[in-house]
Amino acid sequence: MKSEKDLKRPKQRMGEIVMKIAIVGTGSMGSVYAALFAEAGQDVWAIDSWDAHINAIAKTGLRLEGASGDRTISGINASTSLADAGPCDLYILATKAADVGNAAKAISEIMPDDALVLTIQNGLGAGERIAQHMPTRNVLLGVAEGFGASMKGPGHAHHNAMRQIRIGEMNGGMTGRLQKLEEVWRSAGFTAKAFADIHQLIWEKYVCNVFLSAPCTVFNCTIGELQGNRAWQKIALGCMLEAHAVGVAKNIAFSFDNPVDYALNFASAMPNANPSMRLDHMAKRASEIDAINGMVPAVAADHGLTAPYNETLSAIIRQREASF
Repeated sequence: MKSEKDLKRPKQRMGEIVMKIAIVGTGSMGSVYAALFAEAGQDVWAIDSWDAHINAIAKTGLRLEGASGDRTISGINASTSLADAGPCDLYILATKAADVGNAAKAISEIMPDDALVLTIQNGLGAGERIAQHMPTRNVLLGVAEGFGASMKGPGHAHHNAMRQIRIGEMNGGMTGRLQKLEEVWRSAGFTAKAFADIHQLIWEKYVCNVFLSAPCTVFNCTIGELQGNRAWQKIALGCMLEAHAVGVAKNIAFSFDNPVDYALNFASAMPNANPSMRLDHMAKRASEIDAINGMVPAVAADHGLTAPYNETLSAIIRQREASF
């Protein structure tokens, strides 16, 4: 006898993996996820607290433009309440870092025992925040690299590029469910790859976030403008090198030998993009400073290191946010 839970979740079609997916936090990146998964035939729920955005998706669909084309995708379920989605196979947690805990608590109250939670955030500490609300045996970590996504308005997202989605088990290793999830992402048009050591990838993205986030926000510039100003770039690279030194102290197995070249190459692909931190400040809202540049001094202190570049820029960011 099938349970009510089973009846509400989609089944696999011949040759395809069909999942019921809740995107918890459908800002710019969450909207990209929702749009491409819905186009691929997945049963998608867009969950967000932004009423106008959710109403637009429900009424007229979700418009996505940029690197993947310009179109409007209909048929996406949308709600401000996760409870409306019911049991899902996969919960993609795409909120800001500060909202991870509340989102994890909401997911823990309704998720089936066999469901997966994939958290994709900027900065560090998402897994630890989730662990405060649920066991982490079904939690996976992800890294979105090189999208440059932003919101144009309610129901309208844009992305400058579409480089890679990297996923891995929170406790490491290569598993069957991880490889299945990689296939689901790829079937939706993402360049996705499963990794046995996702923490390496998280840190490689993190040093790039540190390089661009606070500097572009403090100097009020795009990534390309930061690259074009030698004084600004020197400060940004100082931030990045402090983060890299902390990663080395934590025995992170970076895949590159030259962090400066790595960071500059990463930034060169998105000259017209703005880090999400600058977009937050342009909208007069609090950023993820504590999970990105602000995290560097905290982790550095644990290893007997200092991070004056990041400490200084983080103080400037926090002072500005106090006036919002």
